[in-house]
Amino acid sequence: MTVQPQRRRVSWPAALAAVVGLGLGAVAINRLGLHHLMSSLVGVRAGWLAAATALMVLSLLVRALSWLVVLRAALPGTRVPVAVVARATMIGVMVSALLPGRLGEAARAMVVARRVDGVAVVAGTILSQTLLNLVALVALGAAVIASAGVLSAPVGALLATGAPAALVGLMLVAPSALRRASRRGPSWLRRATARLALELDRARGGLRVFLHVRDGLAATLAQFAAWSVQVLSAYAVLQALGLARTVGLAGAAAVLVAVNLTAVVPVTPSNIGVFQAACVAVLAGFGVPGGRGLAYGLVLQAVEVLTALALGLPALAAEGLSWTQVRRATTTLAD
Repeated sequence: MTVQPQRRRVSWPAALAAVVGLGLGAVAINRLGLHHLMSSLVGVRAGWLAAATALMVLSLLVRALSWLVVLRAALPGTRVPVAVVARATMIGVMVSALLPGRLGEAARAMVVARRVDGVAVVAGTILSQTLLNLVALVALGAAVIASAGVLSAPVGALLATGAPAALVGLMLVAPSALRRASRRGPSWLRRATARLALELDRARGGLRVFLHVRDGLAATLAQFAAWSVQVLSAYAVLQALGLARTVGLAGAAAVLVAVNLTAVVPVTPSNIGVFQAACVAVLAGFGVPGGRGLAYGLVLQAVEVLTALALGLPALAAEGLSWTQVRRATTTLAD
């Protein structure tokens, strides 16, 4: 009997996302002018680009360190190898850079869960980092707005702590509410809510780091340091394009806030097109022409994606995984 080769299915959402991204890019280039774009790209300073790349690498390593602290607090008595956490972080960043959706989070959870028990707890540690990222992102946004004199410091502090506190409160209350809901309704709904309550209980183990002052402080400071280094990387790209004097460090922080907010619900792979539109919109507020803003968005994203590939591919090989394996596993885990 002859075995027919299995046809590879086309991922229509990914194909559509790619078309949307290319379309947005084409519209932007046509509207802002190819000449202005090319003149900005030709004058890029290679030394500052190298500095931006090095800072991006450092930022990812510090993020891995923060996650290591969270993992060890959530899994007491379990050996969590430093190298595995670093490689999982790099693989996750690469997956997020190449695929639409938040599959990078599932990818790094999958890589670590291969070495330690407790997928739900590992997923909970990613929630802890998400909370820290949310605090840092809101704090950055508040600082940018406050520097413009629009927002007072107390209001900024309230925004920086209120949203994460609400999410933590929801995590604490949701399991009990779901268990009560599992006593009523159809049998399939009772089973689903009971299972969800169990998984949330396990995931709360990932928040254990915040019960220990030293570990919680170390993880928080490391995550904030990673964001600070990433702001410096974005500023180095401004220097590479000769925009630093016009925009300044506050502008680099504003760009970082904007591109991360637009990536909350990714539309295209690497959020291409939307990423550049966010950069153009933010830099326009600092008096940067559209063509130069688009050039900045292209260069900044190129630095991020190339760094992700340069770190992610060796990490993938060191873990003995193929791209196909990671893609299938992360898609299944995300579903």
